[in-house]
Amino acid sequence: MTNPIINSEKLELHWNTENPFLFCANHKELYPIGNDEFGPPKESLVGRNIGSDFSIKDGWSMYHGIKVPGFPVHPHRGFETVTVVLDGFVDHSDSHGAAGRYGKGDVQWMTAGSGLQHSEMFPLLDKDKENPLHLLQIWLNLPKKDKFTDPIYKMLWAEEVPIIEETDSNGKKSSIRLVAGKYKEIKALEPAPASWAHEEKNLVNIWVINMDPNATIEIPKVNNTITRNLYCFEGSDLKINDKEVKALNRFKLDGNEDITIVNGDKPSQMLLLEGEPINEPIAKYGPFVMNTMEEIQQASLDYRKTGFGGWPWDRSDPVHSGEKMRFAKYSDGRVEKR
Repeated sequence: MTNPIINSEKLELHWNTENPFLFCANHKELYPIGNDEFGPPKESLVGRNIGSDFSIKDGWSMYHGIKVPGFPVHPHRGFETVTVVLDGFVDHSDSHGAAGRYGKGDVQWMTAGSGLQHSEMFPLLDKDKENPLHLLQIWLNLPKKDKFTDPIYKMLWAEEVPIIEETDSNGKKSSIRLVAGKYKEIKALEPAPASWAHEEKNLVNIWVINMDPNATIEIPKVNNTITRNLYCFEGSDLKINDKEVKALNRFKLDGNEDITIVNGDKPSQMLLLEGEPINEPIAKYGPFVMNTMEEIQQASLDYRKTGFGGWPWDRSDPVHSGEKMRFAKYSDGRVEKR
């Protein structure tokens, strides 16, 4: 078999990506029991740099949270976030008055577009047991024509996200959680309307792959212009087209090759990101992604002047009650519950 691996690198908290993707973070936290404010016990905060805690002390971080872990209010412009929650819950609030709680396999697809503020908090809802959290957040660029589209978010609820089960010739099983794109003839749910992933010709695929020990799965070739990256974030050994490799690595793969993955003797979990690049200049600074540095400067000025709609919440880190109900309240007043 042809070796399709162009290069590889060890995975950290933040993963390197390729155009049209900008960034990917893997947050896997072993949060302790929660208190009455949905945060960790006060004694567990000793020794942390509260407000900017990325320590992974005791298996978890507070990030920018003070009482509740997560990311209090912050702005974005010019791109999208796709947040896949595999375990635990995330509380969303934004500058348009929209809110939500999602988790347990849900996906939030948020187009920042012309600009908005939002917060992403990780409430510890269980007071009598640990509160594990596992999420993948992917930043997907917007083309120049859509960078000032109206901000929007939509939920891809776990019950509706396609999960394709495959059994190989030896009876071993794999599954694909189809966040975006398609697998064989099965299509993912529709992404946000202005997304680069919305047009099928852009060939954007976002898959979360789970493989049983010794299972085999195939990723079909597409063309020689897409970027294709496979992130193996759980597991041990595996083979990619007969080449032995280790888990906990990113593999940049040839998009014009059929890929056969044979898992090792432990269950594995992977993320596939692939798509046609957006062939435009990229200028990035913090939470803004535009085409020129002048546009970055304008984004900063607009944010200081307008707050991208202000902040209608009474705190920078809103948490939505102690119930485990998943819901989305949109800026137009619609409410979805799960």
